[in-house]
Amino acid sequence: MSDDPTLEAFRLADSFLPIGTNSISYGLEQFVQEGRIEGDADLRALLETYLRNQIGTADLVALRAAHAAARDGEIPGVCDADRRLEAVTLPAEFRDSATHSGARLLSLQRDLRSDPVLADYADRIDAGAAPGFHPVVLGAVAATTDVSEEAACLACCHGFVTGLLGAAQRLLSIGHTATQRALEDLHPVIHEAVADSAERTLDDMTSFTPLVDVLSADHERADRRLFLS
Repeated sequence: MSDDPTLEAFRLADSFLPIGTNSISYGLEQFVQEGRIEGDADLRALLETYLRNQIGTADLVALRAAHAAARDGEIPGVCDADRRLEAVTLPAEFRDSATHSGARLLSLQRDLRSDPVLADYADRIDAGAAPGFHPVVLGAVAATTDVSEEAACLACCHGFVTGLLGAAQRLLSIGHTATQRALEDLHPVIHEAVADSAERTLDDMTSFTPLVDVLSADHERADRRLFLS
């Protein structure tokens, strides 16, 4: 049995991957600016909210659907998952961030290797048939590189959490040990989010983070911004 899919999953979850996630805070910057996050406990609570009410209920559901469709070479199914995720992602900055990082990941993957499924998907995005959200691109890429659906979900969660923890280090001066402790504490929540997504279809997708949505809208109009979202 080859270890290549495992190594590929590690690569897709690595913050070293040049897809622009280091410029995204998904609203964290505005939470900090308004004094709503002041330390480790507040940060973990916010990340848990993301995982339970957005990542597990929307992003991973779309990722799973895209993975299954790409595995069968059904590009319309990938595009359907993409459009559904766009429909439940309310903040404009989140939509922009997701399409930006999705485009970067898809372009990078196509530079590394040729795949007809990804080429077809990219053509559909260029034609406006799909937005190219990062979780959906990740699902399609994982399927074409034999990374399992479950491993792709874990990679998505890990990448999201470590990305926001990296942003927190810049915004809150939280140390490396504290961020690693937060990541460790969130492992059970990640597993719960992945399990929750397995029980949902695209018709069951939902995202309910009202305060995040409001502060993201405020972030769009902020005079000074370190992050794109």
